[in-house]
Amino acid sequence: MSIKVTIIEDHVEFRKSICYILNSTEGFICSGEFDSVESALKCEDESDVILLDINLPGISGIEGLPLLKKKFPDAKIIILTVFDDDKRVFHSILAGADGYLLKKTQPIRILQAIEDAAEGGSPMTPVIAKQALNLFKNYVPQKNETNCLSIREKEILSLIVTGLSNDEISEKLFISLQTVRNHIRNIYQKLQVHSKSQAVVKAIKEGVV
Repeated sequence: MSIKVTIIEDHVEFRKSICYILNSTEGFICSGEFDSVESALKCEDESDVILLDINLPGISGIEGLPLLKKKFPDAKIIILTVFDDDKRVFHSILAGADGYLLKKTQPIRILQAIEDAAEGGSPMTPVIAKQALNLFKNYVPQKNETNCLSIREKEILSLIVTGLSNDEISEKLFISLQTVRNHIRNIYQKLQVHSKSQAVVKAIKEGVV
């Protein structure tokens, strides 16, 4: 079954090129394309992954994140933008972005990121992942809710923070991919979060990493 992808991007040529790549690649389909958050919110069709620009007319991508999450709770949202400044990275993750990529990312890497997000991953370019880690390390630790995690769950959470995918965690810890997914599901339940980005925020705020 193909991964259904919606792109919200006001640059027509870039939006069309991404849709063309998706529709030309087996396992992917561009299920919707919009030039604003407002128009996307009027759509009733479900998508597996949403590619979201930040600098949009009307509601910005960051402002639109919680609105899109509410409208499409099962969709994973990846920020796809030209901006790599700390402020936008920081607020995008806090708003619930499931991934953060730069538009200069090679198409094959964008496709891989979409697959990763659809499987519950949190795709980021290495530079962005490092920025996010450094930013959240400046957070003052709050009440530690991560004490409820097992040693293995904390280990996996720490690897998630460094930007590793589920497959990479599986290889690194010599455990099956399904076991990784089971641990991540338990981490979500214990931390009361719904995505890897939210788990990363909580982990760093509470001093797990």
